Amino acid sequence: MEQRMLRCTVFVLLLLLAAATTACAEDPLVYITETGEKYHREGCRYLERSRIPIPLSTAVSMGYDPCGHCNPPPPSSALGGPAESRELYRLNVAGVEQPGEADLARMTRAVVVRHVDGDTVYVSIPRPPKGLKRYESLRFIGVDTPETVHPQKTVERFGKEASEFTRGQLLNRPVYLAFDWQLRDRYDRLLAYIYLPDGICFNAVLVREGYAHAYTRFPFQFLEQFRALERSAREQGRGLWGSEE
Repeated sequence: MEQRMLRCTVFVLLLLLAAATTACAEDPLVYITETGEKYHREGCRYLERSRIPIPLSTAVSMGYDPCGHCNPPPPSSALGGPAESRELYRLNVAGVEQPGEADLARMTRAVVVRHVDGDTVYVSIPRPPKGLKRYESLRFIGVDTPETVHPQKTVERFGKEASEFTRGQLLNRPVYLAFDWQLRDRYDRLLAYIYLPDGICFNAVLVREGYAHAYTRFPFQFLEQFRALERSAREQGRGLWGSEE
C-alpha cells in the first residue's frame, strides 16, 4: 500500500515537472534594451549597453519584434494579445471619473526600463503613437513623492521607501499609459497615469499607501479623488504620515 502511494506521488510530481518545463519552453525569457524596438536572445551583441529580461509573451504583447541578428524564439500564435490602440487615451476627454473606470484596451503599452525615484521612471514604447517617442522619461500625474535625487535638496523623509516601492513594483515590468490635459512638463518629461496589467492605477496606489502627496498645483482628472486618498492616508497614519521613530 505504501509503495503504491509512493509511486503515485512520484508520478504526480513528474507530471507537474513536465508541465512546468513545457510552460517555460513556451514562454522563455528574452531581452530588450532601453531604447530599442526588438527583443533578443541572451548574448546578442545588441545587448551590450542594456539588457532587460522579460518573458517572450510580454515582449510580443508589447509590440517588440524579434531581432534579425540573434534569431530569438519566434512569437507563438497563442501569444500577443489584442491589437493596441494607436491613439493617445486622454482620460479627461474620455470623461473617466474614477481611476478604476479607465479602459486598459485603449492605453499605450510600455515597459519600465529605468527607475529614477518614487514618481519618475523611464519607459520603452516599442510602437509609440503619434506624439510619443520609443524612449521616454515619464513623470506620474497627480503625485509628488519625497525627494531622493534632487541636485539641490537633501534626501527627504520617507523618500527612500517611496523610491524603493516604485522600483520594486514597476522596474522591468509591462505597464499601460493613460494621459490627461497636459502631455509633457517643462522638462519635456511625458506625463502619464501608469496602470498595472490588473487595471490598478499605480499613481493612486502611491497616494493611498502614503508614499506620495497628491500633487494639486496643476489640475488633473482625478484631483479630488487623490485629495481624498491623501486625507485617508493621513488619518490612518500610512507611510510618510506615520509617526517618526
